[in-house]
Amino acid sequence: MSYGKWIVGGLGFAVGGPIGALVGFTLGSLLDRSAEAGAASAGPKTEHRSRSEGQHRQQAQAGSGDFAMSLVVLTAAVMKADGKATQRELEFVRRFFLQQFGEAKAKDLLVVLRDVLERDIPVGQVCEQIRQNVPHPARLQLVHYLIGIAAADGSVHASEREMVRRIANYLGISERDLDSMSAMFRKPSASSAYEILEIERTVTDEEVKKAYRRMAMKHHPDRVAQMGEAVQKAAAEKFKKVQEAYERIQGERGMK
Repeated sequence: MSYGKWIVGGLGFAVGGPIGALVGFTLGSLLDRSAEAGAASAGPKTEHRSRSEGQHRQQAQAGSGDFAMSLVVLTAAVMKADGKATQRELEFVRRFFLQQFGEAKAKDLLVVLRDVLERDIPVGQVCEQIRQNVPHPARLQLVHYLIGIAAADGSVHASEREMVRRIANYLGISERDLDSMSAMFRKPSASSAYEILEIERTVTDEEVKKAYRRMAMKHHPDRVAQMGEAVQKAAAEKFKKVQEAYERIQGERGMK
């Protein structure tokens, strides 16, 4: 199955507004190519059956296309923040798309990304559209992705850091959540562990446990279940960072 059919099956709000203006032409080309390939390979009965299966997939993946398009547009904004999109950043994004979406979908996502990189991105308007239509747990996941992209080439340029911070603010993500997720990309240490759990080193053991439960609930993959398997998979990696931070503090304190 080509990416064109998969993405449009889950699109809702992203076909309009500033996101639609940025990706619409490229999506249309992908969908036309997908339709031509499907018509050439399927007879009437197969086409009818495929349509039914496609409707089922659409229900199961509702929102995943919107999320993917939001990710592509904001990825472009971060990559352009320092005035250039580096090869290392593109490679990071390519590997990420491949891991999360599979080869066929990743290939077409990159086509959309390259097109968006050539355009001016109204970041505030794009984020407002996302904020109105994407739930908070999924917005947290978006920002987590963007922090990883900014750090992909080994150092985060000040303009990239500022762009991620602007996006997080527009999306209603708190400074504490942003700092917590940023700490997940630093070398593991006792200091970063406390920052991930959004607590100070001076808190009691009981407060550590409460913080872990709060953060585990906030970042649990089930909270983005409606966004599809790919988003859940990435969320699970973030959730693991929360668990590792708690275990590091447990070991340091000798907690049971």
